[in-house]
Amino acid sequence: MVVLRKASAYSKKHVTPYTRRSKVKNRAYIKAVPPNKIVKYGMGNEKGFYSEKFPYVLEIVADEQVQIRDNALEACRQLVNKVIDKALQGQYFFQIKAHPHQILRENKMLTGAGSDRMQTGMQKSFGKTAGRAAVVKKGKTIFLLALPNLKAAQMGRKALSLVKSKLPGRTKIISRVPQIQSTLIQ
Repeated sequence: MVVLRKASAYSKKHVTPYTRRSKVKNRAYIKAVPPNKIVKYGMGNEKGFYSEKFPYVLEIVADEQVQIRDNALEACRQLVNKVIDKALQGQYFFQIKAHPHQILRENKMLTGAGSDRMQTGMQKSFGKTAGRAAVVKKGKTIFLLALPNLKAAQMGRKALSLVKSKLPGRTKIISRVPQIQSTLIQ
């Protein structure tokens, strides 16, 4: 049974080298890339967003550099899409801005009786691929949510605040709304 390691094993670490697939054979340390778990990056009415029918825009922005695993991004996507779609019936636009290109690897260690004969310890400890993560720098947008009116924007802020607990690191919600009513949404 495959068990995921805790997110703290990956989230606040520095970006490790040799974790992207290379076209040059000598530098291709990663042989197989695990599949991406994010199903869709954009949901809702995309044409309405680009034709500026949704003036109220909410963003979740990272306050520190962090790695976010693809299964965490997918869990956040499902939660926000479920809450917003139920209330607005497709009159919104939600987009994931962080893309998981970083490949996570793990040097599995065995425990128990007789396991000392089967493993090599730190010799050849590069590890095998365990998943993907998105490297998000400080100040970069993770999620974008565009909504048609003030009432929907207040509901969208509540939905995004539910998502903040699923993400590693510190994040904040930034709202870009028309200047007249920008104080009402805070």
